[in-house]
Amino acid sequence: MENFASLLGDIGSVVWGPFVLIPLLLGTGLFLTIRLKLLQLRKLGPALRLGFVQRHDEGAEGDISQYQALTTALAATVGVGNIVGVATAIGLGGPGALFWMWITALLGMASKYSEAFLGVRFRVTDAKGEQSGGPQYYLHRGFREVFGEKVGRIGWVLSIVFAVFAVIASFGIGNMTQGNAVATQLENSFDVPLEVTGIVLFVLTGAVLLGGIKAIGRVTAGFVPLMIVLYILGGLVVLVVNADQIPGAFGQVFADAFTGTSAVGGFAGSAILYAIQMGVARGIFSNESGMGSAAIAAAAAKTSHPTRQGLVSMTQTFIDTIIVVTFTGLVLVTTGVWEQGGDASGTMTAEAFQTAIPFGDKLVAVSIAFFAFSTILGWSYYGERCAERLVGRVGVLPYRMIFTCVVFVGAVTELEVVWNFSDVMNGLMAIPNLIGLLVLSGLVARETRHYLNNDPKLEATSAQVDQFMGAGRR
Repeated sequence: MENFASLLGDIGSVVWGPFVLIPLLLGTGLFLTIRLKLLQLRKLGPALRLGFVQRHDEGAEGDISQYQALTTALAATVGVGNIVGVATAIGLGGPGALFWMWITALLGMASKYSEAFLGVRFRVTDAKGEQSGGPQYYLHRGFREVFGEKVGRIGWVLSIVFAVFAVIASFGIGNMTQGNAVATQLENSFDVPLEVTGIVLFVLTGAVLLGGIKAIGRVTAGFVPLMIVLYILGGLVVLVVNADQIPGAFGQVFADAFTGTSAVGGFAGSAILYAIQMGVARGIFSNESGMGSAAIAAAAAKTSHPTRQGLVSMTQTFIDTIIVVTFTGLVLVTTGVWEQGGDASGTMTAEAFQTAIPFGDKLVAVSIAFFAFSTILGWSYYGERCAERLVGRVGVLPYRMIFTCVVFVGAVTELEVVWNFSDVMNGLMAIPNLIGLLVLSGLVARETRHYLNNDPKLEATSAQVDQFMGAGRR
């Protein structure tokens, strides 16, 4: 078993290393940013208003509101990576890793827009009348529509590969590892037995999952914003206490981004490429831009056009990384705890909070528990939709039941092998999706441009969209 875990770790290092996913994800994000003409910066304001103020398109088809689709995707991405993952990146790669997380997020917003656009554009209605979409559909249907039936067969293969990897990943990175994180944190901070946490998670997960995407959407709509705000408020207290260190922290982040200093080994032991690798890898792991997962949630949204939901969905990356990850990173740098190095990443953020808040360690433990549970809910839907793609609607209920039971297993089991296996599956599911984003980028750019020429401020009603899109409406 140890040899197997080591092998998986080696494979994961290659998949997430500087020669496979990192350049592919960054390159795709840069390519889409150029092709969409900096859409993520030009339309961020209207996108935030559409997602958080307007929240839904009246009369549009879909299962949940645009806001609920956004919070479902946020639930899946704002997780342990925002706390422990950031600590790992900065502990190993130095403060400069935070800068590369920002770059990854800014480019990733274009990828997130594109995959959400395609998720809505090529979604289908399943046997129960629910919307289903994501790479497991648009890789096949998009290739076929744009290039014809022969190329469509290649897309079909890619769509099935994505669905298989996503289902497997949902039980690992979206289930067992998250349940284990909740149980471990509650045991260490509050002496709650692992079995008790496992039972509670089993009951709560089952209760939400049996209600399907509408129940998930309702829970995440109320739960996710609250947990993010509470965590940010805690981080704000730490930053206020260390306000005099903030300018120096920003200076360190920008300077170290191009020197690669770290807590261990100094300049010689941690070159700039390592800072970039850690920042990019952990940034992608945190916000999942380019992974294709968020497109599955976006496809369920009640939206009058793919452009509208694509813009709402891209704000998820902004919130996850530019806001939440930044707070974690600045807390670590201003308090100086990052100098403990990557080996202390599991407790580093808790120690940083503890320096300014008497119960800071418990606040971080509760935050990790909430973030991890929300990830379970988001990934349950991703896995369910991919299972539905593979075996039809008949597979949904069995999937939900198995997924719920596995949560308990994860809470009470040591998971080194599962963590390594999850990393590999999570990375492999991105590859067919990135191929799809590049191949279908022309369609995305063309139809986005046409929509925004008619509705530049995103203020059109569903009826107005029908009118100016005419027979070509998507």
